Amino acid sequence: MLEIIYQHQDFIIINKPCGLSVHKDEQEIGLTQILANQLGIKQVWLVHRLDKVTSGLLILALNQPAAVILSGLFAEHKINKTYVALSSHKPKRKQGLIVGDMEKARRGAWKLMPSKQNPAITRFYSVSCEPNLRLFVLKPQTGKTHQLRVAMKSLGSPILGDELYGDKTENIDRTYLHAYGLDFVYQNQPINVKYLPNCGEFFQRNSVLNQLNLVN
Repeated sequence: MLEIIYQHQDFIIINKPCGLSVHKDEQEIGLTQILANQLGIKQVWLVHRLDKVTSGLLILALNQPAAVILSGLFAEHKINKTYVALSSHKPKRKQGLIVGDMEKARRGAWKLMPSKQNPAITRFYSVSCEPNLRLFVLKPQTGKTHQLRVAMKSLGSPILGDELYGDKTENIDRTYLHAYGLDFVYQNQPINVKYLPNCGEFFQRNSVLNQLNLVN
């Protein structure tokens, strides 16, 4: 059963669990069909994506016209997204802007380049939770594949549990990246949804919860 966070007549926002792909992958039925079955309707439309390892807010349209409108809002960067992440590595800088082109690397990974022809842009700030554990608040201005994971690596702070981008810490129960906030206007109606992560033991630590409760 997928957790429904916000329901509108034209779309629905769920909390996507970590480890569930938005595509069918090797599963018998994909996320869109799971949700359609849960709602008792024929189809829902995917209008943006989250990596399989990422949890959090995911919008799905309930009809074709809404899918077109929402896809357009994403394409025009009119949907403001906020993510939270954890790292056990101190960053090169604690806040600012990460800008650079992204290029394919090995093993399905990407890397950040110094060039800025069609750059990935991420605004961020970070705060210490406890020794060797830091919370990052990430606001992507663009929507490139693996953008936030690559941005964090470029800071010298790969996301906790993200083996693809360099965090080899053993016995980590998930990759600690969560889509926390969505803020946009749909048909003249302001939509602002926030949802704290409920998957992952490090997200449940008091030192982390104290900082998460201050995120706006």
